[in-house]
Amino acid sequence: MSSSTREKVMKHLDAVGYLQPAVHKPQHAPYPDEIDHTMYRAYTRSAHDVGGEPDVPMAWEEKEEEQWELNTFATCECLAWRGVWNAEERRRRQNVDVGQTQYLGLPYYGRWLLTAARIMVDKQYVTLTELVNKIDEVKKRYE
Repeated sequence: MSSSTREKVMKHLDAVGYLQPAVHKPQHAPYPDEIDHTMYRAYTRSAHDVGGEPDVPMAWEEKEEEQWELNTFATCECLAWRGVWNAEERRRRQNVDVGQTQYLGLPYYGRWLLTAARIMVDKQYVTLTELVNKIDEVKKRYE
C-alpha cells in the first residue's frame, strides 16, 4: 500500500472515529434482574429502528435521483442477478450491519454503495487493494 493510500485510509479512520460516540464504558454483561426498561430498549435497538425516536421536524420534498444514485441501484441489481447477494442480505448489511453512525450519516444510496463495496471484498470478488486502486483511478479521471 502506498504511503499516499495509507494516509487516505488513516484520515478516513480518524473521521469515522470522530463520529463514533465519545464515551464508551466497557462493562460485563448484566444479569437479567439488572436490566431495567431503559437499558433493555438500548440493548435491543438497532440503528435502522428509528420509529418513535425524538427528532426535529423535517420538510418533505420530492427529488429526482442523481446519476450516481441510479448507477448505484443498477450496480446493486446486477450484483443480485449475478448471485453475489440477495435482497435480504443487502438490506441487512446496509441497514443493520453499518451501525448507527453510518446509517444516519450516509445518504440512502450511499449505504447501498458502501455495502456493495464491502460485499465484493468480503466475498473475495475483488481485493481491498484492487478496489482502492480502482477508486483512485476513477478519481484521477475527474480531477
